[in-house]
Amino acid sequence: MRTEIYEHFHPDERDYVDRASEWISHAGAYHEQKLTDFLDPRQLYILETLASKEDKVTIRVDGGYEASERKRALIAPDYSYLDEENMGIQVLSVTSDDHKMNTLEHGDYLGAILGLGIKRGKIGDIHVLDDGCHVLVASEISDFITMHLQQVHRVHVWTELLPPENLRTKDVALEPLDLTVASLRLDGIASDVYKLSRSKILTPIRAGRCRVNWKVEENPSTSLKAGDVISMQGFGRFKLLETDGVTKKGRFRVKIGKFI
Repeated sequence: MRTEIYEHFHPDERDYVDRASEWISHAGAYHEQKLTDFLDPRQLYILETLASKEDKVTIRVDGGYEASERKRALIAPDYSYLDEENMGIQVLSVTSDDHKMNTLEHGDYLGAILGLGIKRGKIGDIHVLDDGCHVLVASEISDFITMHLQQVHRVHVWTELLPPENLRTKDVALEPLDLTVASLRLDGIASDVYKLSRSKILTPIRAGRCRVNWKVEENPSTSLKAGDVISMQGFGRFKLLETDGVTKKGRFRVKIGKFI
């Protein structure tokens, strides 16, 4: 049975599949509740796929606000009423009187928090604001962060914990790129976006460092479509916004949005 489940997922996802399967089976068989860490969209898809095969469980998901990318999931027996359950999410507000704070980016805040020894799963979405940053964090580590987070990329900061209803969001900024590419293959588009040769882009893809829609993708020839989100470890991520026809020379016009 477990082998049949594995067939649907990448080998790197098997540990997570095992854990998610255990959460679901314990909820159904032993009437246990499980509050997960923040899950990315791929992890949430796996959890919901596995849960759909079990009629004795129910799941509530929440990332602190409606449009969140990363969410916590509460898994419980099917008779449970979860609407009023505490999802263990707080807002970490980071501010400073240093003018250099305006230069800080998403990766600076994430790196500073992870540098405290915090696991990525304890951190939800990060919103870089004009006057600071709001970070969704798991309640169980929120006090630790406020006690120890004093600098972000050499900028001295102050922190405060707020309830989710006080969250201030900011739309993700995308740097637009208009490209013409030989094909819609992953390696071809990624090499142009990251400004790497076709041969150099193959290494991280085949090494499992590339994700398409949060799923590991090791096949360089995979065809991309509008809406796909591609991330490459160490190079950032981008979104294929749309394909816009073919040139007279047979090349594809594509619009890219690079996350900044």
